[in-house]
Amino acid sequence: MRVHSITFAALAALISGPSAAGTPEQVADAALKAQPVWDGHNDVPEQLRDRRKNVLAGFDFQDTTGTADPAKGVIAMQTDLNRSRKGRLGAQFWSVYVSANLPEPQAVQATLEQIDTVKRLVALYPKYLQFCVDSACVAAAQKAGRIASLIGMEGGHSIGGSLAVLRQMHALGARYMTLTHFKTTAWADAATDEPRHDGLTPFGEDVVREMQRLGMLVDLSHVSEAAMLDAMRVARAPVFFSHSNAQALNSHPRNVSDTALKALKANGGIVMINFYPAYVVGDTRAWSIRRSAEKARIDAVNLGNPAAAKAEMAAWEKANPAPSGTLADVANQIDYVAKLIGPDHVGLGGDLDGIDTTVKGMEDVSTYPALFVELARRGWSQTDLEKLAGRNMMRVLRAAEAYAASRRGDPPIENPTAF
Repeated sequence: MRVHSITFAALAALISGPSAAGTPEQVADAALKAQPVWDGHNDVPEQLRDRRKNVLAGFDFQDTTGTADPAKGVIAMQTDLNRSRKGRLGAQFWSVYVSANLPEPQAVQATLEQIDTVKRLVALYPKYLQFCVDSACVAAAQKAGRIASLIGMEGGHSIGGSLAVLRQMHALGARYMTLTHFKTTAWADAATDEPRHDGLTPFGEDVVREMQRLGMLVDLSHVSEAAMLDAMRVARAPVFFSHSNAQALNSHPRNVSDTALKALKANGGIVMINFYPAYVVGDTRAWSIRRSAEKARIDAVNLGNPAAAKAEMAAWEKANPAPSGTLADVANQIDYVAKLIGPDHVGLGGDLDGIDTTVKGMEDVSTYPALFVELARRGWSQTDLEKLAGRNMMRVLRAAEAYAASRRGDPPIENPTAF
């Protein structure tokens, strides 16, 4: 009788097993309840600088849907607290980006101002946001139902060529730095600028070493492939890409080649997928190239008549709208990375409020659950969806912290002052 009961139980499990997983909506919902989204890159601080000169008085972060200014061509912000709750956001790296065109001493000041802005914004909403500098705080904030708010620096120009400044930025709470933005620095090549160093200089390698000694994450979005590979050669803890996509699906130089992705797997890091059409969809990149060529032609034909050039360019854009792609294209990017190097090495870095357009279906911070439903529909398990949502990012941050703890006795790496 005992044997029969086990047999019937096993049979029942086999029969009920597939349906127990539930619908794609149920699988996605369960994953996001267990692990809310941890996004690698959001540019709300840049919007506060550009729109409000960092003045928060009168700013309502509960609802930013009314922040568009059509007369100035300014779209509404893509992030607020109401939509963050709908999007199941549980942790966010807020980017303290400042323009790479600034002289470096000015960039350092501007970055300090952006760090201050993030801290003031978080302090205004203690019920919803919690400032964090480590993985333990992130876990505690999520348990309390608040959005763990961390700081990421976007671009090595923000340290002014100084490891001392890097250490002070870390002391103020910055927990990652993107080695470049769109311009090559004195020590690292950018993906979208003329290479000068074949990757990283010796000082650039020291930046990576010092970041990892501190427990600061090394972000390889925006850097050249040679700089990516140099950084991963030097790194002794996992690195990551805070907002990048796969070059195999879109040949934009800003994206990550299979060679670099495979090196990332060996390193233990992750790539966090971006929602910007020009990086997601190959057709959008091709359109951008055609547009650049057409603009050069129109400007040449209408030399000395900028009004005519502007009108002709507007007519061309109306007749040739940019393909924007869809949520499914973002899912394709995630699928590609997961199949190439495994679901342990992918996350989400939407770049929201740092981009003026998104793929359809990912227009703002409320839309993450729809992406998880799409992936569940494609066969992603709850376990792997939880990894994508935030467990992979937590693993990487904990590994960086563990490495830093193991090097606590190492002296700071020094470099001479420039002036």
